[in-house]
Amino acid sequence: LLAGSVRPVVLLRRRDDARPRHGAAPAEAVAPGSPDLGFMLPYTPVHHLLLGLGAPDGEGPRLLVMTSGNLSGEPIVTDDDEALTGLAGLADAWLLHDRPIHVPCDDSVVRVCDGEQLTLRRSRGYAPLPVTLPVEVAPALAVGGDLKNAFCLGEGRQAWLSAHIGDMDDLATQLALASAERQLESITGVRPGRLAADLHPAYRSTRWAHGHAAGRPVVPVQHHHAHVAAAMAENGLDGTQPVIGVAFDGTGYGLDGAVWGGEFLMADYAGFSRFAHLAYVPLPGGDAAVRRPYRMALAHLRAAGLAADPRLPCTRACPPGELPVLSRQLTRELNCVPTSSMGRLFDAVSSLAGICHHAGYEAQAAIELEAATLREPALPEDGRYAFRSGSRRPGEPLAADPAPLLAAVVEDVLGGTPAAVVAARFHHAVARLVRTICAAARSETGVETVALTGGVFANVVLSSACARGLREDGFTVLRHRRIPPNDGGLALGQLVVAGRVTDPSARSGVTDRPAAVPGTPRRERQ
Repeated sequence: LLAGSVRPVVLLRRRDDARPRHGAAPAEAVAPGSPDLGFMLPYTPVHHLLLGLGAPDGEGPRLLVMTSGNLSGEPIVTDDDEALTGLAGLADAWLLHDRPIHVPCDDSVVRVCDGEQLTLRRSRGYAPLPVTLPVEVAPALAVGGDLKNAFCLGEGRQAWLSAHIGDMDDLATQLALASAERQLESITGVRPGRLAADLHPAYRSTRWAHGHAAGRPVVPVQHHHAHVAAAMAENGLDGTQPVIGVAFDGTGYGLDGAVWGGEFLMADYAGFSRFAHLAYVPLPGGDAAVRRPYRMALAHLRAAGLAADPRLPCTRACPPGELPVLSRQLTRELNCVPTSSMGRLFDAVSSLAGICHHAGYEAQAAIELEAATLREPALPEDGRYAFRSGSRRPGEPLAADPAPLLAAVVEDVLGGTPAAVVAARFHHAVARLVRTICAAARSETGVETVALTGGVFANVVLSSACARGLREDGFTVLRHRRIPPNDGGLALGQLVVAGRVTDPSARSGVTDRPAAVPGTPRRERQ
């Protein structure tokens, strides 16, 4: 991956025993808390000049620490004048060029899971190369989601997934989407007759689709159904047989108006049913709980009937004045949307274990929880870390309650168990839950194919454990390789679902009018 023609950013495991060689080593401040560092070999002539490669004296830096030329969440800056003003507070010096940039394109980002490529951001070098579809689709445009936005054009057996656009909560990103969509239409020749968008009516991507429909139908597709459909399409399934879709992420608008994210779906391209999900807990303050994982930990403790012991790291991390306010908020269910999010459970356990209480970037708490797990790779499972699921009632999804697991975490943390051990036991428990629920789904339906999808499965420890266990149980396991499991691959699933809808006014497993949005803040990180 490093030396190939694409030259993506490749996430490589950070070595604890690394020693500086020839005076070159990344500083402690580079990606603190991350188990991986992103490496990239030079792929343009200017990179070679910066590193002094090929120079007679051979002198030049052996290592450069780089970041993208944009403010966090905004599209990459491609105009010199815009860079000199908009990025003035970030840069000390400028290397400009006399050739203007026609099409912006971020670097692709990949990592390796079980010896195979796992794409986290599909951009330069991969986009807009076509993706072969296992089914025919009508000419359509899928606009993706609000985070890690990438859109998708498709017609017949071909789909063109755009390069990474960014997060849709500012005007610059929406303008970048419009410009990139026009450019991709011009080079593919696809003239979409319908649009597909996320079911959430307040998503900016969904509003963008309605604003640019020009009389064309806009087909809403449920978030996790789109994730599962993307995994099916990437793996060449024609949709004649359903799969068990395990869709774990941070947020997705559910059919009942709740925030979904820990879902087990029986799905094909035509629709889905919810077989099981993580039990609902309140999401106190929406985005505030995402930025402050200790709030999610305290919400989970309360839902599990456990006391917020002052000795727990999450309780200590909560400012004294905030704790009684949060308690009243949870008691009165004020601005507390119910969520089944697996991503938020990862946040909660990360804070409970004392690993991360404030998220300075997307998924920081979960990333650092995975990093802690890597310090205990061979730890045996602990049966105390378990979910309670009970039996499934006819017509109702199974709810997996993490209360017993959280009780075990609290017991271990108060007993002085190292955070790495807690993290490893938690990962084992989630993988065991996946095996248990999938076995129950197979027993009831006979389906033996499982698709693992959603941003949580960017976690290679969890992905590997789930796939290994499911294969031991005789399942066929579908995972993402070339298409991101996170929202960067969402548009591909939307395209296939919407493209197979005979009546453009039909819906993806929903009623004609979506449920009212229950006051949740729009931007919740996956």
